[in-house]
Amino acid sequence: MPEAILEPELPIVDPHHHLWNRPASPPDPNAHPFITAIEPAARYLLDELVADTTSGHNVIATVFVECGAFYKADGPPDMRPIGETEFVNGVAAMSASGLYGGFRACAGIVGKADLLLGDAVAPVLETHIKAGGGRFRGIRNSASFDADPDVLGPLNRVEAGLYRDAKFREGFKRLAPLGLSFDAWLLEPQLPDVIDLARAFPDTTIVLDHVGTPLGRASYTGTLPERFAGWKANIQDLAKSPNVVVKLGGLAMAFCNFPSFLAEPRGPSTQLAQEWGPYIETCIEAFGAERCMFESNFPVDMGSCSYATLWNAFKHIAKGASVAEKTALFSVTATKVYRLELP
Repeated sequence: MPEAILEPELPIVDPHHHLWNRPASPPDPNAHPFITAIEPAARYLLDELVADTTSGHNVIATVFVECGAFYKADGPPDMRPIGETEFVNGVAAMSASGLYGGFRACAGIVGKADLLLGDAVAPVLETHIKAGGGRFRGIRNSASFDADPDVLGPLNRVEAGLYRDAKFREGFKRLAPLGLSFDAWLLEPQLPDVIDLARAFPDTTIVLDHVGTPLGRASYTGTLPERFAGWKANIQDLAKSPNVVVKLGGLAMAFCNFPSFLAEPRGPSTQLAQEWGPYIETCIEAFGAERCMFESNFPVDMGSCSYATLWNAFKHIAKGASVAEKTALFSVTATKVYRLELP
């Protein structure tokens, strides 16, 4: 039975979700078993997003984050991610018509541009901005890497040290002059890389995704408690850079491997709050509510809970916050960081 919605009037801006349509294909007996965990939904488009955002919580707007969807099938490879921005801007325009209710889907767009292009990334960024119809706000390059290939499974896509690469940083310096932010996704052992990046580029807003992705799977299985202190120290160090903000979420993913992940029956929001609370509370204490924002990371986090249950869990965690702090955590920080233009 669905949970009762907590604080249903509290405005929410969801600053991190994806949209995709993975064509159905015959079962592959050799497929990596991890793939069904990291992509629990084959289709997640506007209809599915609307169903989730209208499931009881007061979601007023969202921000789309790149996921490799709807790239152009031809043209220069470096420009093909523009197709994703074009697609998402069309979804945002559909939502802005009011046909799907009062909320604004994809009011901000975070796309993909390969910063390893160095200075040559400039025309890619400029084309994203044009394609975004006034909604394009930044890019994301994942640096996620671990020496144990089973940690990331099929998401092993980059080499170690991307954020320290000289060519990457040549491209990174192109962001601030264009008013673009940077979403950083990497794994907990890699946090020193984003700490160094933030200090090297103090004028660029950096958004740490998924509280830095604590690890509890593969060779890290069972080590979350003993690794917590090291993760916390890095988070506190990162918070010293005022250009960094953090997204509170992503803890329902396979990488963390909390007991609630893929559990049957599904854990209630109180269990999720208990599991995720120490990480989220540490980030809020280090960064302050004005530099933190709750995120859904849907449909990826569907592996542990429904959209409604996820936001209930966040509300349990934030129950002791002041009105101003709750407003920042659930809507204001995201609105400011992504410079959203809302009704």
